[in-house]
Amino acid sequence: MPGQEIELTTVDEGVARIAWSPDLAERGWQAAVDVVRREVAAALAEHGRVETKVPADDPDAQRIATWSGLRREGVQRGVGGDLVVYARLADDVPVHEPGGFRALLNSFLPRKRAISQMLVRDLSDEPRVLMCQLTYKNDWDLPGGVVEVGESPLLAVGREVEEELGLHLSPGRLLLTDWLPPWGGWDDALCLVFDGGAHDAALVDSIIPQAREIRSAAFCTLDEVDERAADFTARRVRAALAGIAGGGTPYTESGR
Repeated sequence: MPGQEIELTTVDEGVARIAWSPDLAERGWQAAVDVVRREVAAALAEHGRVETKVPADDPDAQRIATWSGLRREGVQRGVGGDLVVYARLADDVPVHEPGGFRALLNSFLPRKRAISQMLVRDLSDEPRVLMCQLTYKNDWDLPGGVVEVGESPLLAVGREVEEELGLHLSPGRLLLTDWLPPWGGWDDALCLVFDGGAHDAALVDSIIPQAREIRSAAFCTLDEVDERAADFTARRVRAALAGIAGGGTPYTESGR
């Protein structure tokens, strides 16, 4: 019976937590969704929030939670295993309406981290690019940083260069999109490199490094980039330089 398969408890004022037994899931995910959806709707008549926590290694339970109209909110880490937290509020837009359905999808679809960087060159005959010595890692990198939520990559790179170096440079066209695989504790990301133009070498004299993140900055030859930067960063620099002449590959993976 549904009453035995569903457990609903009040865990805080206005907050109910719903759980279901493996027997319910064995009836098929669509049948389970129908039962859970009804119980969630009934609980929201008396509570402002209904939530559930399901094991991170249980895709069937996550599927039931999602299609019952519960939005994914995040992962609660635990010693005995991680739990994925889902919830629905009484004033959420109904799932059958476009805005409500989009919000549901947006809660669990993958979100790719984006990084915007700027390729700034000097006017010397030998290619030299502006590189930053960072405080939080040993290798040097192009100026730039993570794109904030709701921020365009183009605006982000101008903001980051101004915040990190005190330079007001207008980003030009996109030279390269470089996919970065998971590495060193980081999730994968897309790195977009914009053209920062060619400038007099004296530009470095006007740099005001942000002490929290930047130790120093300098125009570096490609040989110096190889010495100071990670190998994938050095490959990205070369790929972006090739993009200036229009003969490069506009998409790379780890600089390749």
